[in-house]
Amino acid sequence: MAYCLGAVLACSLTACDSKEKKAHDAARYQTMVVGKKDMTLTQQYSAKLTGRQIVEIRPQVTGNITRICTSEGKPVKRGQTLFIIDQTPYQAALEVAIANRESAEAKLSTAKMNYNSQLKLKEGSVVSDFSVETTRHELLEAQAALVQAKAQEKNARWQLSCTEVKSPVDGVASMIPWHVGALVSSNISEPLVTVADDSQMYAYFSVTERAVINLIDRYGSTADFISKAPSIKLRLASGTEYPVEGRIDAVSGTVDAQTGAVTLRAVFPNPQHLLRDGGSATVMVPTQRDQVVVIPQEATYELQNRVFVYRVVDGKTKATAVTLFPQNNGKEYIVEEGLNVGDTIIAEGAGLLKEGIEVRGEKKEVRGQKEKK
Repeated sequence: MAYCLGAVLACSLTACDSKEKKAHDAARYQTMVVGKKDMTLTQQYSAKLTGRQIVEIRPQVTGNITRICTSEGKPVKRGQTLFIIDQTPYQAALEVAIANRESAEAKLSTAKMNYNSQLKLKEGSVVSDFSVETTRHELLEAQAALVQAKAQEKNARWQLSCTEVKSPVDGVASMIPWHVGALVSSNISEPLVTVADDSQMYAYFSVTERAVINLIDRYGSTADFISKAPSIKLRLASGTEYPVEGRIDAVSGTVDAQTGAVTLRAVFPNPQHLLRDGGSATVMVPTQRDQVVVIPQEATYELQNRVFVYRVVDGKTKATAVTLFPQNNGKEYIVEEGLNVGDTIIAEGAGLLKEGIEVRGEKKEVRGQKEKK
């Protein structure tokens, strides 16, 4: 009798222990009640920096450099003289051209007087028509010679002006590979200097074709995307964040056939000249989503290229397929289809569970906010 009573007590204690263990196991699954909230996603892309204008300064005339009027890495202004090439031969050529023009003017005056004289003599029948026509042709020839002389003078003045090599833009000078005395011409292999207009800097970066299509679909058109896209930030190669925000101002109209990527361009003001042409950086592009369903990544698992979560239905886990927004912040997903506000799901460890597990205990809202009215 005592043996039977002991067995009953042992079975009862074993059953109690099993129930307590089951309750304990159920309680360790953390759950959450699905809600909605605003979320900003930030995508990072490697970027190449270039100045707004990059101008290679090359001479247009041949000669020896007699003076270098700027320093490497110094700011330069538009119209500032950077180099002077030996002016002696070009000054002499201009003086010759001026003399030729003055001579042509004198010959034209003589030709006009001769022609007018012949016309008066013709009225008195003193000279023939042939003489009049001859002097008229001489006048036309003198007029043409003066036009030619003026053109030569203009060209000589232009060549002389080219001996002062000036900057066509505001910017910063590069290193200078030439020195005083060097013979240069218009076909030199290296430019005298390169001037980079860095008042604004362009950051070129590439995104997938799918990402561009999603952006354009969201805004309606490429023009609307460019005009309405949020400001973007820039992280420098040093790891620090650039203090001035920029904006996307251009989207390439073609897709790279090899990479399948589309190039975008962002422009950043550069008042302190912190950004330099040829540098590298990381652009951080935000995407704002208002009132969306957000769940932790730990609440999902993949099966046959589909993503699932476990909803808690009647106290048990039920696998539910969900559709996710393509971008995420590395910790959370935006759910576009498959869940509703108020659903309870397993918040973490979904990949370790299976269908039909009993989930007990207090439901705790660990993510999400109440939907805005």
